[in-house]
Amino acid sequence: MDEQALLGLNPNADADFRQRALAYFEQLKISQDAWQVCAEALAQSIYSDDHIKFFCFQVLEHQVKFKYSELTEVQQQLIRETLITWLQAQMLNPQPEKTFIRNKAAQVFALLFVTEYLTKWPKFFFDILSVVDLNPRGVDMYLRILMAVDAELVDRDVVHTSEASYYFALTFEARRNTLLKDTMREQCIPSLVESWYQILQNYQYNNSELTCQCLEVVGAYVSWIDLSLIANERFINMLLGHMSVEVLREEACDCLFEIVNKGMDPIDKTKLVESLCQVLQSAGLFSIDQEDDVDFLARFSKLVNGMGQALIASWTKLIKNGDMKSAQDTLQAIEAKVALMLQLLIHEDDDISSNIIGFCYDYLHILKQLSALSDQQKANVEAIMLAVMKKLTYDEEYNFENEGEDEAMFVEYRKQLKLLLDRLAQVSPELLLASVRRVFNTTLQNWQTTRFMEVEVAIRLLYMLAEALPVSHGAHFSGDVTKATALQDMMRTLVTSGVSAYQHTSVTLEFFETVVRYEKFFAVEPQHIPTVLMAFLDHRGLRHTSPKVRSRTAYLFSRFVKSLNKQMNPFIEDVLNRIQDLMELSPPENGYQALLSSDDQLFIYETAGVLIVNSEYSAERKQVLMRNLLTPLMEKFKVLLEKLMMAQDEDRQMALADCLNHAVGFASRTSKAFSNKQTVKQCGCSEVYLDCLQTFLPALSCPLQKEVLRSGVRTFLHRMIICLEEEVLPFIPSASEHMLKDCEAKDLQEFIPLINQITAKFKTQVSPFLQQMFMPLLHAIFEVLLLPAEENDQSAALEKQMLRRSYFAFLQTVTGSGMSEVIANQGAENVERVLFTVIQGAVDYPDPIAQKTCFIILSKLVELWGGKDGPVGFADFVYNHIVPACFLAPLKQTFDLADAQTVLALSECAVTLKTIHLKRGPECIQYLQQEYLPSLQVAPEIIQEFCQALQQPDAKVFKNYLKV
Repeated sequence: MDEQALLGLNPNADADFRQRALAYFEQLKISQDAWQVCAEALAQSIYSDDHIKFFCFQVLEHQVKFKYSELTEVQQQLIRETLITWLQAQMLNPQPEKTFIRNKAAQVFALLFVTEYLTKWPKFFFDILSVVDLNPRGVDMYLRILMAVDAELVDRDVVHTSEASYYFALTFEARRNTLLKDTMREQCIPSLVESWYQILQNYQYNNSELTCQCLEVVGAYVSWIDLSLIANERFINMLLGHMSVEVLREEACDCLFEIVNKGMDPIDKTKLVESLCQVLQSAGLFSIDQEDDVDFLARFSKLVNGMGQALIASWTKLIKNGDMKSAQDTLQAIEAKVALMLQLLIHEDDDISSNIIGFCYDYLHILKQLSALSDQQKANVEAIMLAVMKKLTYDEEYNFENEGEDEAMFVEYRKQLKLLLDRLAQVSPELLLASVRRVFNTTLQNWQTTRFMEVEVAIRLLYMLAEALPVSHGAHFSGDVTKATALQDMMRTLVTSGVSAYQHTSVTLEFFETVVRYEKFFAVEPQHIPTVLMAFLDHRGLRHTSPKVRSRTAYLFSRFVKSLNKQMNPFIEDVLNRIQDLMELSPPENGYQALLSSDDQLFIYETAGVLIVNSEYSAERKQVLMRNLLTPLMEKFKVLLEKLMMAQDEDRQMALADCLNHAVGFASRTSKAFSNKQTVKQCGCSEVYLDCLQTFLPALSCPLQKEVLRSGVRTFLHRMIICLEEEVLPFIPSASEHMLKDCEAKDLQEFIPLINQITAKFKTQVSPFLQQMFMPLLHAIFEVLLLPAEENDQSAALEKQMLRRSYFAFLQTVTGSGMSEVIANQGAENVERVLFTVIQGAVDYPDPIAQKTCFIILSKLVELWGGKDGPVGFADFVYNHIVPACFLAPLKQTFDLADAQTVLALSECAVTLKTIHLKRGPECIQYLQQEYLPSLQVAPEIIQEFCQALQQPDAKVFKNYLKV
């Protein structure tokens, strides 16, 4: 072997050596006999370096996995012998191999097993067992091989094949694996189980590592072998014995969990679980409070969860089968576990609690199905409810300012508890409401002296009731009087108690979240609106010391105002005055740290827009307020644009351009307040926005930071086309001219949707403008598309593909808006060039999205120009180019009907042919029958069949025919 290349296998080797080692590995994979060198190195222990040994196993693995069938019988025998020789050596070596080498060797054994067991190596396991006997190192390898075999046969987490052939391979593998497991069950599983028992018995007191490995194997195999081989007295007694041995009990727990999880007859399952429980209980394992090993308790909780869910699954089957007596017995067994379940659910360790939630959830599902609950069951529901309320509480360690992995796990755990709370609401909504009300009122009466986590959870519970007790459109304060009164009382307490002043971010945020969640309350009791508005506007909300609170409050404030716009009228000008300083544009040079980020300010501007537009003021007053809002932005914009033009330093240029972009974005956001009922015109605000347009458009001619500035102005234009209607049209030509100057693929790609929007909205009104800018736009597009790019530059290729799609989308918009004259009036040469690009898009580029668009364009052009009175020469173009395109595109190798977009492209191709037939009639059929299809050497009967399908009145018939 290339010793120099092998040096690169060491993780500490430099990059060049590592690169060389990788290249060498690729070379050996292709080589015919390199695997033999590696096999020899392993069998004769030539190398002592661990990385080289691992490398040799990798080469063997590749050979077995991908090229095994190419080997002769003798060569295959050599691989078998190499592995067995290596295995024998393991028991004689002074030191065991590193774990990563043993695992890789086990994988190679497992690959050989799935390849050879059914044919050439039926004694696979017996051969291995005869070598290893009860030697500890041999047993270690034997158990690793068993786990690797299970992973190949059962573990669906292992990705076995590439995506393309995934489904075919999956079916093949599933069949092969079923056959392998069936054969193993017949031929060797009883012997394997016996070997596990011997290993456990031999090593349980003197080698915990091997015992745990063996328990893991039993747990893995139990899901697909005959359960009676394991679920019998000698095995179960041994496993239960392990439950009392500290170093073994976690693995024993997992093993018992797998046994309980195994599908079996419901009555037998109940008996098995009950017998396990009796022994576990008598061993003192149900006394949770005596146990301080949380790792073990987490596994034990998972086991109890498995037993509970197994019993519930049995109960469900028995009810379905109508066996009420057995179902009742099973229900009693379930009830007997509830006390233990509650102990685990309430445990201070969240992992232990989280592991039992499934049982808890399913138990509540049973109670939901019962016609009436016993006193004990009602007490259980209440106990679960109290446990959930307690466990929802943050602990002292939670870091609100810098949330890490632990915090993320608690948030996920809270989501699980929320599901329990929702299920509790289905079982007993009255009890849930009463419990929450009691906790809420008690806590809020003394919030000043209560710890933050208890105050937060009290408000959180009120918040969670909104989803737990569902109503349509948030109508919590009408309908059911008891519920409406309870929620109304709690909301009144929330907003009048002064708890919004609590000095902890979690309480503050929960207050605002809840106020917005129950915004309908303020329609019922509007007298509380000023109190809540003040909370939003002062140091509790938008001026809070925490940026996180300020940011979230900005969004919630916008939602609050939007939802209560009818009730906001008395407060509009006061609110606008109070938020004025929050809307100031922060230029880079003032060094002042603004309270809100620019993203947060967007919400404040939108809120201001909503307040003005939805007010009951006259149009004149609205215009004054909107001008007051937008004028400071326009003035700042002019000053900053001048500064940008003179700025030398690139960082400063970027900062100024960002600031200018924010100004445009803020103005844009205010326009979101307008609607069909409240248009810009009706509110008298057209002039203000036209002034904004005139202020912002000069930024398009700024040579610096073009991408940022153009992007902002383009977005503003999109908004103005919607809001200002035709008043925006005079600005479009010069804006377009500036945007087409010095543009790149991305600029064009983003500019075209703007033109499409104008075309689709104003149609013939913009026809003269479109005719004028049609060719300049196309020249800009073609220029970018023809730019040379490096062969392997993926991003440049993708940009061109996206631009090509945008170009075709533009042509589709023009033809689809009934403005084919825009194309027709470009002169014969240009028209021809455009048409050829569409043909090229339909046939030559393997991009089904673009192909679909091109066929839509062709269909439309045939519909508009394909009749007897169409443009001169177009009929020839149809027969010489469009008809061939409809056949050449689907015949391309890249046209993949397994792809959904390609199927849509084919469908549009069918529509194009149908449209040609519709416009040209029998002449089209005659051309296909006598000229075109014979030129492709198509058989006469298929030509006949094709033309008949094409003439069917139902377009679906032809589409389906074409697919086949």
